[in-house]
Parts: sequence; C-alpha cells; structure tokens
Amino acid sequence: MSLYGTMRTGVSGMNAQANRLSTVGDNIANASTAGYKRASTQFSSLVLPSSQGSYNSGGVNTTVRYSISDQGTFSYTTSATDLAINGQGFFIVQGSDGVEYLTRAGSFVKMDDGSLLNSAGFKLMGYEYSSTEDPTIVINGFEGLTEINLSAGGLAATPSTSGTLKVNLPSNEATGWSKSTSLVAYDSQGNSRKLDYTYSKTGDNAWSVRVDYTAPDGTVHNLMPATALTFNASGQLVTPDPATLTTTGLTIGGATLGSLAIDISGTTQLNGDFSAEGNVNGKAASGVVDYQISEDGVVFLKYANGDLVPKYRIAMANVQSPDMLKPLAGNVYSQSNDSGV
Repeated sequence: MSLYGTMRTGVSGMNAQANRLSTVGDNIANASTAGYKRASTQFSSLVLPSSQGSYNSGGVNTTVRYSISDQGTFSYTTSATDLAINGQGFFIVQGSDGVEYLTRAGSFVKMDDGSLLNSAGFKLMGYEYSSTEDPTIVINGFEGLTEINLSAGGLAATPSTSGTLKVNLPSNEATGWSKSTSLVAYDSQGNSRKLDYTYSKTGDNAWSVRVDYTAPDGTVHNLMPATALTFNASGQLVTPDPATLTTTGLTIGGATLGSLAIDISGTTQLNGDFSAEGNVNGKAASGVVDYQISEDGVVFLKYANGDLVPKYRIAMANVQSPDMLKPLAGNVYSQSNDSGV
C-alpha cells in the first residue's frame, strides 16, 4: 500500500465523519424549524482493486438521506393560517421566481396584499372553489393553480329571492279599512329596497293586499296587483293556496330587484290590533372581514354581513418517492429524476 493510498483512506474517513457531524449539526440547528425533515448519513465501504503484489487501500463513502416521508409532530398555535398535513402529501407553494415547489412547512402568515406566505417567503397555492365540480387535477405539473388570496373577495351582495310575512288583520274593522307594513329587500347590487304591503278589508272574512315600491324620485311601482285573501270562520287563511305572494321583478338604476316569493301562511284575521312580523333573505354589499380554513383545506372568506363563502381549495401534491426529492433552501423540495413526478 502506497503512502498516497494510506493518506487517501484516512482523508475519506475524515470526510465521512465530517459529513455525519454536519447532518447532526443541521438537525440540531433546525429542531424548531417548521416542516424540517431530519437528515442522516449512511456509510458504505469503498474497495479498490489491488494489483498483483500491491494492495490498494479503499476508504468509505457517505450518502445523505432525508426522512421527507416521515410524519412530523404537530404544534398547536393560535394562528388561523398555521397549517399542518396529517398523512402524506405536500403543500404547493410558489417562490419569488414564479416556480412551484413542494413543502411541509405550513406556518403561513397573511400579508398586506392578502397572500399567504410561509417563513421562507413562499406563497400558498390552490384551486378556485366550486360547489358543483372538483378541480381538474394535473398529474405531472402545476397548471390550473392560483394564488390563495384572503383579500380577493372584494365586496359581495346577495340579492333577495324569498321571505316570510306574518300579519294579523283586525276582524272588527269596517269594510274599507286599510293598513300598510313594509319589508326591506336587496337588489342585485346590494341596495336596500323598501316594499310596502297594503292590506284593505273588502268584506266579511275578505281582504286584499297589494305590493308597491316607491322609487327615490317618488315614482310608485306596483309589484303585485291587489290579491284576494279569504279567511274561514276561525280567522285562518284559506286563500290563496299555496299561501304565497309573488312580486314581479323591477330594474332600478341599472340594478335588478328580482321576483320575491313571500310566505304568508301565518296570516290571521282575529279580534286584535294589526300586527306584522317578517323577514326577507339577501344581504347588502359588504367586504371581507375575516377568514376560516376547514380541516379538509377549504378556505372560506367571511363578509361583514355574516356570510361565510368558500373561495379556494388548498392544493396538495405527492410523488412516487418522496425521500428522493431534492431539498432546497427554505424547507422546500423540487422534483428529481429519482423522486418521480
């Protein structure tokens, strides 16, 4: 064995131990890093062919392996945007270079522009939410993904379509007696519109009701002509059957107040004061004030009017051999030839 071979063997051993100490140091330094996966060093002997009468010393080789597929421990936090994956898979994030990467680091923070960034500055990606169909999954790429943005909801309004109106009509009033009450509905742009329901007694156990809307310029629009209401001897509503008042739609200043179906089945004619209670669905225009993320990764935006609207599905990815992914700075991984797509 030559002097050079002796030195080469010793150096390979020192390099191998240095690699082992480096991985141990890395693991210690990142003990509190979210999404970090433990690295280990594997040793293998290096045997060189010996010529006749001369021995060639070998050495040792090292291979660094990452336990990427291992499930980490969960840490509970008070942040609604801190996420963790229970089981296999990776979050899909996008770097400042516009390239998508995989990560298990789910400590995301909402930025001023509404995007969700983890501690390394990578944006969380997902799919636009649809209640009627699942997103089209691309099995070998990242097409179809969009940035999850908690400020992208803007203003939202819910137009009115239905409601209820429960009225007691005084049975002891004379024919021709009239009284009005109102309900507020919302048009397609979230404007509130006051609808006047006018009840008039037309005879024994007989009334009529009409619905009008008075525009800001004073113009009165009739949304439902006088409709007969008939009561039995006990003061219970008999007609119309079904007990529903349906108004016609109206265009007001470019917005549409749609047709409303108002349930009046609770209307009575009893000896007592005129009374009315009711409600109409729909919401005025309001902005995003909060957000929630469900256990299955659906991102909901909460509006000032109380509506909770699903907006995104958080995307997840996996590869055939997760432990063979290529680790990069920031606790992210990219595909390699050995990991599969």
